[in-house]
Amino acid sequence: MEVWFNPSCSKCRASKELLDEAGVEWTERRYLDDPPTVAEIEHVLALLGAEPKDITRPEGLADAPADRAAWVTMLAENPALLQRPIVITDDGRAVIGRPPEKILDLLR
Repeated sequence: MEVWFNPSCSKCRASKELLDEAGVEWTERRYLDDPPTVAEIEHVLALLGAEPKDITRPEGLADAPADRAAWVTMLAENPALLQRPIVITDDGRAVIGRPPEKILDLLR
């Protein structure tokens, strides 16, 4: 399980606590330091069954391009605009941990 993680984010920290309490083995990816590629964002969108707007923080919506490919590129170039945390399981499922309890759905 990989978690796109920002240590200054309260939702990420709460998600970390939930995963640790559940005894889940997971990998922390500090996506601001190691930004996801366009391909990785497209993969996550496919796993989520979502569109770029669904994983964009509200402050990124005002400047979002109309073109989907350009929007995904914008997210790859500006990872701070991504909703967080994004949790991706090894078996091909994903969830945005807002609220963090949504992550528990992946553990069932």
